[in-house]
Amino acid sequence: MTALASGNGAPTRPTSPDEMRRIALAGAFGTGIELYDFLVFGLAAGLVFPHLFFPHSDPLTGTLASFMAFGAGFISRPLGGIIFGHFGDRVSRKTMLVITLLATGTCTVCMGLLPTYQTIGALAPVLLVTLRVLQGVFMGGEQSGAFIMVAEHAPAGRKAFLGASVTAGSPIGSLLGITSFQVVAMITGSAFGVWGWRIPFLASAILIAIGLYVRVGISESPEFEKLQAESRTRKVPIAGVFGHALVFLVAGILVNLGFNQFIFIVNSFTTSYAAKTVGFQQTDVLLSGMAGSAGMLVAVFVAGRLADRFGMVRVMATGALFQVVWAFPYFWMLNSGNVAQLYLAVVSAYIGLSFTFGPMAAYYVSLFRPEHRYSGVALSYNLGAVLGGGLSPSIATALLRHFHGSSGISLYIAAGGLVTLIGLAISAHQVRRASRAAALEDAAQPAQAAIG
Repeated sequence: MTALASGNGAPTRPTSPDEMRRIALAGAFGTGIELYDFLVFGLAAGLVFPHLFFPHSDPLTGTLASFMAFGAGFISRPLGGIIFGHFGDRVSRKTMLVITLLATGTCTVCMGLLPTYQTIGALAPVLLVTLRVLQGVFMGGEQSGAFIMVAEHAPAGRKAFLGASVTAGSPIGSLLGITSFQVVAMITGSAFGVWGWRIPFLASAILIAIGLYVRVGISESPEFEKLQAESRTRKVPIAGVFGHALVFLVAGILVNLGFNQFIFIVNSFTTSYAAKTVGFQQTDVLLSGMAGSAGMLVAVFVAGRLADRFGMVRVMATGALFQVVWAFPYFWMLNSGNVAQLYLAVVSAYIGLSFTFGPMAAYYVSLFRPEHRYSGVALSYNLGAVLGGGLSPSIATALLRHFHGSSGISLYIAAGGLVTLIGLAISAHQVRRASRAAALEDAAQPAQAAIG
């Protein structure tokens, strides 16, 4: 089973430095909005949804039910990946990104308008979960599509670094989400748990407008234009994934599964655990997340630069090994109740995981041929997200209850790091091969000015 970094025939058109900057910005902003939407839901799931939408449960059970609603958005992501991957491989990469951005944000705004259990009873959690599932469908085509657009435009030797602009959108979204919750909580005070929580959800409308402005102006992927010009688009692109790249589909699932296990425990489960179980002030928990996101915003570009120089698999494996090593110290520090150790645990987790996350755009694009790339990236990335991030807050909560402590969660995190290492090992040869093929094709094009 083989997959080439690009198709046959004439080289694709080069992308100018100015256009590359706009495409990188569009990728970062779109992913930032996606993470903002997911994070405000995750924060609300840990802080206010248990008593607003699941009020007749004990606190831990209500939190578990709330995190299960959070996970529902992940379960539907592979379906979205299949749908938008199909049309992204057949119709347009760019158009799919515009649709997913608009629809994802609209679901978030609608969540901010929902009546609670006190108003409409059991229909409230049903509507919440329904919107969450729909949001997951549209998100299934968002980040994977942004990965492809940036990496297919980027020149060889800079694909991981420029692709990091997409992964940088996640800490940007985290910073926006945490800041919005913090500011609104300070302004609304005791009313935050009544109606103040709605404001961050409704604010997504502003981000949608800005994101659409940025994305509508970018050009189509040159590799997709080449596919259309050579009549190489397929009627059923996903058939090519299963027929020619099944092993790389599995590898992609494993890599994101292990990474997501830890990152969503850090940015979602920790919010509830540190405040409700350990007893930290909510403000300290949120600010530690902001500091960690700021660290990740820088670290993903460092990881991307190193990946271009030393190889994606080596750099990403460093992040996975960190996950294994940090799994137990992370909770030891949280359980200390010391604010300084809280910051050290969370910030270190964000920065360490950046070495897996930063090069992901170039990594996933390297696994699949252009004819079925959107389908392959979307399906593998989102299945990993479901099995890892979508379930991890709920699994962590269940492990906490079963083990009466954090040891089971730490074992779960360490196992996730090993899963990522296995996925990287499976795909190592293909990633190196794709990188060489991309370099040979770029060498046939006119020299492009460096960016950044």
